[in-house]
Amino acid sequence: MSFRENLQYLRRRENITQEDLAERLEVSRQTVSKWESGACYPEMEKLLQLCDMFHIDLDTLLRGSVERDQAADTACYDRAMNVFTWQVALSVGALIAAAALTMLLEAGGLPEMVTGAVFLLVLTAAVVVLVAGGIQYSFFREKHPVIEDFYTEEQRDAFRRRFVWCIAGGVGAILFGMVLTVLFFCVFPEREPYESWIMSAFLLIVAGAVTTFIYAGMQHQKYQIDRYNRDNDPAPAVKARQRLISAIHGALMLLAAAVYVGLGLTRGTWRTDWWLFAVGGILCGVVSALLDPYRDE
Repeated sequence: MSFRENLQYLRRRENITQEDLAERLEVSRQTVSKWESGACYPEMEKLLQLCDMFHIDLDTLLRGSVERDQAADTACYDRAMNVFTWQVALSVGALIAAAALTMLLEAGGLPEMVTGAVFLLVLTAAVVVLVAGGIQYSFFREKHPVIEDFYTEEQRDAFRRRFVWCIAGGVGAILFGMVLTVLFFCVFPEREPYESWIMSAFLLIVAGAVTTFIYAGMQHQKYQIDRYNRDNDPAPAVKARQRLISAIHGALMLLAAAVYVGLGLTRGTWRTDWWLFAVGGILCGVVSALLDPYRDE
């Protein structure tokens, strides 16, 4: 496609007239008409404005095919987002599952220091995966600051149906775990090792539910390509707010890890203080919601 064809396609895709486009670019309607007829080309300043307006790179606008790029995931965005989603979801789920594992190991007679070491090994692996995934995702965003929206409405509708069941299924799983715990103690006495068994089972259910929640939430963000493009070129105030949110998230999770390790080493509470990470995650969510620079939208 040529520039004029790309411009016509972009304008019609956004459902704006030549007059609307001319007003946004502060040119005459006749000028836009000449661009679309191929009689002349815009100056560089106007080309850059068009790139910003339609979230497209200059090379694609001038020499590529916007319509073809829209229909295909040329940047492998979907794959990159899926990999990052699973890295985050499984890492967080593994931390909760590790707490269940330490309970089972202690109920089996292993010393608390040994079970604590097992948990720390899982924690280390999860942190490594999270850090590596975050770096890879940052590199991807730097390489592909603008993504053309290639998802069809049918794909979005299919995800919305999955999203509902992911959230409802996770909530149902946690409620099922609570009912299972009550029924368990109707049969078995509330003492060890029975308490460790049922709490381990409950934590494993919670781990699966939390993994599902994170997966669904990040996949929901994956389809918001307009926000992805906007976040890669934010206004100074938005950029400052995003840095603040990231800093607070890091501080909260580091504090949770430090308190957990400190209490584990001094009081031997490796088995019971796993909730610190859950509280840290909840607080991170609250911070994101309160400080979201686009909350008013």
